[in-house]
Amino acid sequence: MNSGTPGDRSDNRELRDFLRARRARLSPQDAGLPPTPGIRRVPGLRREEVARLAGISADYYIRLERGRDLNASDSVLDAVARALRLTPAEHAHLRALSRSRPSRRGTAAAPQRLRPSLRLMLDGLGDVPALVLGRRADVLAVNHLARVLFTDFEALPTRERNMARYVFLDPEARTRLSDWEQAARDTVASLHLYSGRHRSDPALHTLVGELSVRSDDFRRWWGRHEVAACVHGTTRFRHPLVGDLTLSNESFVPSDDPDLRLHLLTAEPGSPDQQALGLLASWTASPSEGPPHAKTPR
Repeated sequence: MNSGTPGDRSDNRELRDFLRARRARLSPQDAGLPPTPGIRRVPGLRREEVARLAGISADYYIRLERGRDLNASDSVLDAVARALRLTPAEHAHLRALSRSRPSRRGTAAAPQRLRPSLRLMLDGLGDVPALVLGRRADVLAVNHLARVLFTDFEALPTRERNMARYVFLDPEARTRLSDWEQAARDTVASLHLYSGRHRSDPALHTLVGELSVRSDDFRRWWGRHEVAACVHGTTRFRHPLVGDLTLSNESFVPSDDPDLRLHLLTAEPGSPDQQALGLLASWTASPSEGPPHAKTPR
């Protein structure tokens, strides 16, 4: 497993690698620093330059980046975030990493349970694909249209009901998701955000290790330490029954569990995408009924 795997014991390697990756992407010109003569040995900003921009000593920043000072104040972390031009999600990730100390032996959390009322609401959304993701992007529930759009997660063994496993390990995902690379990178970025809050989660270590071994793409993108909260956006599908459709993805966090996220996929009213979604719903309403055609051109 690579050095960026969450839960390493000797120093906070996740924090170190995250800050290094953020430094490497920012040039002195981007940060408003004057050009320096000669050849630079490292891409992006030097540690000393980050320290100068943040208004702290170089020695202090070096200790922070090495994960050896886990008591940095909020004001210092805010200054570092400004110096590195972190996004709000990256800023939150920096705070989480600098505060957390992974235990030597992570304890598995109790399984997440879906409230019956949330399950009923999901099933009631007959014309809107909806799914609930939990820790590590585990797929906890899907309604009928979400099963048709992605895959029948509930027919899979429990440990395989995971969006990251679907995206990287199911060959069909690469054809179903038109923008597969963007969807895959968003999935990795979301997992990184989770890892900052739950560095001792043993199931996360298992998932990252398995995906790193089985997918070169995952291993490469995990090493880049991109972080994002995927709360809304656009997802493009290429479905074998109705062809191409573009759906808006909105997600919501139930108030009683911050590690749950409800995803709704909607089409613009009156659009060809909404018509295709309606056809998909009607053609697959009953397992005994099939569509009149293998695919319908749009």
